[in-house]
Amino acid sequence: MKKVRIALTGYGNVGQAFARMLTRKKDYIRETFGAEPLITAICTKSRGAAVCPDGIDPERVTDDMFDRSADAMTVIRSGEYDVMAELTPINIMTGQPAADHIRTALLLGKHVITANKGPIAWHYRELRDLAVKQGVQFRYEATVMDGTPVYNLTQETLMGCRITEVSGIFNATTNFILTEMERGVSFEDAVEEGRRQGFVEADPSMDVDGWDAAAKLTALMNVLMDVRITPDQIDRTGIADITKDDIDEAAKAGKRIKLICRGRVEDGRPVGTVKPTLVDRDSLPAIMDATSSYVTIDTDLMGATTVIEEPFEPEIDHTAYGVLSDLLRVLKTCG
Repeated sequence: MKKVRIALTGYGNVGQAFARMLTRKKDYIRETFGAEPLITAICTKSRGAAVCPDGIDPERVTDDMFDRSADAMTVIRSGEYDVMAELTPINIMTGQPAADHIRTALLLGKHVITANKGPIAWHYRELRDLAVKQGVQFRYEATVMDGTPVYNLTQETLMGCRITEVSGIFNATTNFILTEMERGVSFEDAVEEGRRQGFVEADPSMDVDGWDAAAKLTALMNVLMDVRITPDQIDRTGIADITKDDIDEAAKAGKRIKLICRGRVEDGRPVGTVKPTLVDRDSLPAIMDATSSYVTIDTDLMGATTVIEEPFEPEIDHTAYGVLSDLLRVLKTCG
């Protein structure tokens, strides 16, 4: 049975959840694809890297396995692996260093999977074209709406359709905060509750100020609409200035406030917006509560298709599944 060696660049919550899921589905992978998946490298920012060509058992990872002098790029350049999973934290402003990690692995003829939306928002076309040139797979399903099949839906199911617009609620944190504020909870307390539940960062500004949503919108537009746009070109307004009075006024008018993303092409130019929007209480965005999110894809042949992501525990498994599903597609495509 052939071995598929996997290098994990980044081993936070997503990396660990993916490793557990991979172990759980090993028999399925063997039976379905005739492949034995092995994690042969784990790269971290704080502990360095652990490398073992014979495979690393995720349940037996210890600090003494790591070489603090080895960084991710060293492993990417010299490690023994077939697929690199880039799972480092996002840099919304540049997409680095993840983009360099991906570029280097592609140049070496490795397949690449990423859950990091930064490289897709800033460097997608370059990386896509490089993967084609090198004859390897570059996959990124987990970068938007976690493992919910958005990219794969358009690439495998809506073949032949031209995407004319993408829209929806892409940031679960802001949706949760707005839902809590409708219940009378203060903005600050809503943020703190989100932190307690584990999905709001210590510094929530990237979510609250709309940068995360802008990066996701940019990634979707770049991939689905084949445009060139970056997060700083999105007309972006977050929810930091939304007050209880705003929430109450919306309710009196039979409406709710949601952070809506919308991307389209106008006069040959990509246009993206992220902004708090009044929506009717019986509309699709209005019924998205708490950490639910959705994307609507408008096409020339099928009209609008909507995909909804419902809350799931543990939520990190959504993203881990996105990484796993990309690995399975690599195995299916490359045999």
